[in-house]
Amino acid sequence: MIESKSEISLEALRRGDRREFARLVDAYSGPLYRLALKMLGNASDAEDALQNTFLKAFQHVDKFEGRSSLSTWLYRIASNEALMMLRKRHPETSFSDMTPEDEDIRNYDPVQLTDWCCLPEEELLSAEARTTLDRAVEHLPETLRIVFVLRDIEDLSIQETSQVLSLSETAVKTRLLRARLRLREELSSYYGPQLDKRRYF
Repeated sequence: MIESKSEISLEALRRGDRREFARLVDAYSGPLYRLALKMLGNASDAEDALQNTFLKAFQHVDKFEGRSSLSTWLYRIASNEALMMLRKRHPETSFSDMTPEDEDIRNYDPVQLTDWCCLPEEELLSAEARTTLDRAVEHLPETLRIVFVLRDIEDLSIQETSQVLSLSETAVKTRLLRARLRLREELSSYYGPQLDKRRYF
């Protein structure tokens, strides 16, 4: 994940130093926008979430106690902003800690899994492959997508992800496993035919 930028002074932020706050925005706009876009799937909504994130950070930085890193705190605000938008879209969706669906992970049986370890790296990292992965991530349920994005795309630790989402580490690990299994199943339909071609040619 992004490390807390040493050049950004928390004390200056607490004093209301706008120049320091501008540096904060420059440092974190990219990853926080990417997070919001992955969660919301809409550029306009992601921009609104980003703007609200920095507005709330500026308004409440004096209450930030430093128990977590500055970046984790910002991710938490951005995630909450995106989650509020998602709740408005789908009020029936629960983002709380362990659900019955989480507890049933051991009963989840992927329909099709393909081992694509033998494909050349250029095929795994091609623009088409990345687009396919992005589309697969978009197809994840919101409760799984946010955990996958924070942990596997933004590279937050399990502990940091649990702090950002106010979930137990067990819930984070369970949802991450479910997300990875679903992605692997969906991507198997993309990589499978490529492996079949290599078997016959």
